[in-house]
Amino acid sequence: MRNPFFYILLLVLVVVDGWLLSHPNLIGQAGVFFFEYDYIATFPKALGTVAIVVGVTLLVSWGVRRLSQAVALGILVALLAASAYYLFQSFTQYNTGVYKLTGAGFRAGAILLPGLLVLVFGKGVWDAVTNKRSQV
Repeated sequence: MRNPFFYILLLVLVVVDGWLLSHPNLIGQAGVFFFEYDYIATFPKALGTVAIVVGVTLLVSWGVRRLSQAVALGILVALLAASAYYLFQSFTQYNTGVYKLTGAGFRAGAILLPGLLVLVFGKGVWDAVTNKRSQV
């Protein structure tokens, strides 16, 4: 970990995403209550949820990069494509229908989480292409 800027930026984005997800408007709060989304009901729970998801993503990316370069690149590109699809799906879902009424901040937080996955897997692909090994 020679340059910690990526991880500092990721930490800031995780905190921002946790805060955004835990602060929906009144309609969003009713949806969180009705659908029992307990994992984003409060800021600590939302922060923990986002941190766990991003942490697991970092561990998967790190573990895959330990494989041979060709295998790692194939797996990371597939994971990047899947997370990009998840980002696109989240963007379209949260900007239409009932989700459109949950508040701009909540929607931004819901879209930011798959964006964080794209960011982590994108960095993993970049590191695999440039043949950088993890030094954690």
